[in-house]
Amino acid sequence: MTKVLKHRTGALADLRGGARLVIDGVKGVTGIVEAMHSRIARVPPPLGSLADTPTTGITGLVYRSIHGTTGLVGKALDTALAGVEAVLPASLQELPDGKAAANRDAVVAALNGVMGDHLERTGNPLAIHMSLRPRPADAARGPRVLLLVHGLCMTDHQWTRDGHDHGQALASLGYCPVYARYNSGLHVSANGAELAAQLEALLESWPVAVESLAVIGHSMGGLVVRSALHEAMHAGMQWPAKLKQLVFLGTPHHGAPLERGGNWLHGGLGVSPYVAPFTRLSGLRSSGITDLRHGNLLDQDWADNRFAHRDTRAPVPLPHGVACYAVAGAVGEGATDEWLGDGLVPLTSALGRHAKPTRDLHIPLSHQWVARGVNHLDLLGSKAVYRRLRRWLKP
Repeated sequence: MTKVLKHRTGALADLRGGARLVIDGVKGVTGIVEAMHSRIARVPPPLGSLADTPTTGITGLVYRSIHGTTGLVGKALDTALAGVEAVLPASLQELPDGKAAANRDAVVAALNGVMGDHLERTGNPLAIHMSLRPRPADAARGPRVLLLVHGLCMTDHQWTRDGHDHGQALASLGYCPVYARYNSGLHVSANGAELAAQLEALLESWPVAVESLAVIGHSMGGLVVRSALHEAMHAGMQWPAKLKQLVFLGTPHHGAPLERGGNWLHGGLGVSPYVAPFTRLSGLRSSGITDLRHGNLLDQDWADNRFAHRDTRAPVPLPHGVACYAVAGAVGEGATDEWLGDGLVPLTSALGRHAKPTRDLHIPLSHQWVARGVNHLDLLGSKAVYRRLRRWLKP
């Protein structure tokens, strides 16, 4: 008999969320086509900006009909599915356990990473809400807590890679591993504020007095942790006083070239009025992704324009009295190490180094380590990385 997981998003809710995305996609594509049609009809010069104006006459009527019909179909479909969801027993809506559920979680996590801000803004059932999950849930909870925060487009279950999980392995040192799950498409600052609040509540309700807290952040997860620390200290929360060690695995402290390249492409499309409507597609990438351009941590870092090319971050130093460590992957050899890094994050960014002293994180050289031949995702399953973590986190 197939086992089911309790308290999971129902299959019908997933279907509703998927249907909403399809409707949103049809509307979006129709809008791009109409904008292209309008611009071509006005025969603008090849370069320069041009304001969008609705098409008129029979053409305008056709586009308005498509928008209206799509909206009505979407609303009717969502209402019907919501009605079925309301009367169907919960036991028939639960998702299967095992590999199928893990695959579903991975797809939803990736979707949230790419457009999670849109999912939350539109109330889509596929939007992930942050949670902190001790694992195994029924394990005895000791006084030493280890929080693991995943990266972009990932979920807490993806800490297990090639049969290895850093959190479960480090439990042998007396840690109780707790895994964060969150919508990585939201701004880092939004996730940081939520993590700070949830971690405060978690440690307050911990069944025994917490003696120490250690945190491992992979990729974007490291930025979320730094943002949470900043928020917690400014709010006078208690948990930062428990934090003893903070480890970053491939965290883009100073951004990632891939997002910077994507942003230049986004800006370049706007040069010509004939291709400018396609900036709507490049602009669909989530707030979380655009934060990776320079490693934004605070609201003020993106408040003026999240697509700005210039680095406008406010310097956020690492906390005093906390042992901070950084691991960088290196897939290249020799001169390529520096810019290629782990394939996604350059060495200097992962190690927190910067030419400007105010931006350099000043992580001691003895607390930096380069994992040779290890790419960005394999930082999660590397035995060599685990040995380094064990050495740093050993009591």
